[in-house]
Amino acid sequence: MNDFAQRAVESQFQALTALPWLLLVVLISPLVVAAFVLKIYPTRVWIILMSLATFGSVLCVFWPGLVTVVAIFDALVLIVAVVDFLCLYPVTNHGIDVQRNIARTCSLGVPVDSFVQIENRTPLTLHGSVADDVPDHFASSPPTHELKLPTMGNVIMKRRLLPQRRGAFSLQHVYLRFKSPLKMWERHRKIALQSELNVYPDMKQLTDYALLARTNRLSLIGVRKTRRIGQDSDFERLRDYTRDDNYRHIDWRSTARRSKLTVRQFQSDQSQRVIFLLDCGRMMTNERDGYSLLDHALNSALMMAYVALSQGDAVGMLCFSDSVHSYIPPRSGKSQMNRLIHAGFDQFPRMVESRYDQAFLYLSNHCKRRSLVVLATNVVDEVNAGAVVDYLSNISGQHLPLGVILRDRQMFDAADSPDGDEINMYRAAAASNILLWRDQVLRDLHHRGVLLVDAFPDELTAPLVNQYLNVKAKHLL
Repeated sequence: MNDFAQRAVESQFQALTALPWLLLVVLISPLVVAAFVLKIYPTRVWIILMSLATFGSVLCVFWPGLVTVVAIFDALVLIVAVVDFLCLYPVTNHGIDVQRNIARTCSLGVPVDSFVQIENRTPLTLHGSVADDVPDHFASSPPTHELKLPTMGNVIMKRRLLPQRRGAFSLQHVYLRFKSPLKMWERHRKIALQSELNVYPDMKQLTDYALLARTNRLSLIGVRKTRRIGQDSDFERLRDYTRDDNYRHIDWRSTARRSKLTVRQFQSDQSQRVIFLLDCGRMMTNERDGYSLLDHALNSALMMAYVALSQGDAVGMLCFSDSVHSYIPPRSGKSQMNRLIHAGFDQFPRMVESRYDQAFLYLSNHCKRRSLVVLATNVVDEVNAGAVVDYLSNISGQHLPLGVILRDRQMFDAADSPDGDEINMYRAAAASNILLWRDQVLRDLHHRGVLLVDAFPDELTAPLVNQYLNVKAKHLL
């Protein structure tokens, strides 16, 4: 009988010893369901309390007298955790209204403001954080916002997005994190909110050019005034005299009437055509100052297009790599600038071999009238250099070819700095050999009647515009 009573006491003691562990299982098992189904996760506060409960359960194995204290602590943690969990459970997407206000277009490297408005229609005060979607190649400042929103309240949060690449991007979600009143639980909500954002090349240079052109200060950006051969006979307007004007153009009657020197400005040849061929193949994948060669070529082409459109010419664009990606027929007018920008903003260099044959065949089929054909590319090896020389020289009878050959600044720096160890000397010798070959390619193009612009990518705009103005001044078209 005594043995039976002893065994009963031992079994009861073992049951009491296992009670803290059972309570831990009761606490942990709902976490799996809450995390995967309701997106409710424990916080550091909950983890600390669970660590204390686990430590107490371990102590019960060595000191059975602590079973009651540990069991009461576990029960209190369980009750508090359940109540805190139930307070956070009603927070759903239906009780929260989120709206985003952001411009549909922006410029490369120019920050754009994004606003997120959150309205709380739940019975709780929301504590947590808000993170809006950040597309690839964007920097967000700040990345997240702290949130404290009372019931039936709303708040507007502002951030700045810095685009670091051209193209079409999409913002798809807003991410919300809400903490329970006792901060034991955290609920994650992902709200679908679609917004499209197109990043165009920075067109600030167009505004600068227009301002300097009105004040006759284009020399500040490297655009020089070209002396015209012959005389334009179409009168355009009267304007104030500047030091660079020919005194023969002074209108003495207007000068006497205004008591201020006034000159007659004549109109250049108009209705001529300019077509840009942008190489989007492997030759344009190198980068300079964080931008690819194609980015620099596109910016300079758009600048020259702006100048040509202001001169009354028609401008078109053809983007190609291993196939023709887009083609904008030559047109004049201010609206053509928007078409050119939209056609080129989402073109990126591809690691493929450019098919010059397809590009020039497409050009010959769609452009019969004599035009200034501007090919922006790079020469690296004999294969692509031979194709550039052949196709540009073959169109010289029908069109006026202009080759824009971009320089590799690292190559030039290596050739100019042979000092140092043997590796630098070998590098300088190899770079000099490549540059000699490159110079021979350019000479071959020049002897075949092809106009050339040979410049570094970040210094391309002024030489390209100057070459166009030179063509207009000499009436080569």
